Amino acid sequence: MKQLPRISVGLVVWREEDVLLIRRANPPFQGCWSIPGGKVEFGETLHQAGLREVREETGVIAKVETLIDVFESITEHGHFVMADFSACWISGEPQAGDDALDAAFFPFEKACDLVAWDDTRTALRQSAEKRIG
Repeated sequence: MKQLPRISVGLVVWREEDVLLIRRANPPFQGCWSIPGGKVEFGETLHQAGLREVREETGVIAKVETLIDVFESITEHGHFVMADFSACWISGEPQAGDDALDAAFFPFEKACDLVAWDDTRTALRQSAEKRIG
């Protein structure tokens, strides 16, 4: 039986020039570095879901700034539609929480090298460009 696409959200959280990443505890890309995010729950806005996921996965409080782009992934794990946003760090030191094996801030270029998925790397670069432009 085919599943309907699932809507998810990711946040590129900036603390000065550093970016928040998590090491994923679950598929897809289990054990790989990515931006925090996850599924949107019924009744949540995209912003609410993104901020909740960041808090649950890292303990960090952030503020959403702007939409980066919308990406899609169709794999054996399902069909995901992902809205990625730029956000700024408000408070908290990253600690691995729900769905994360690790969480930390990394310098931008190191973060780009660490992430496993090209679309995530694209989101990081687009977020950086929006901050400059």
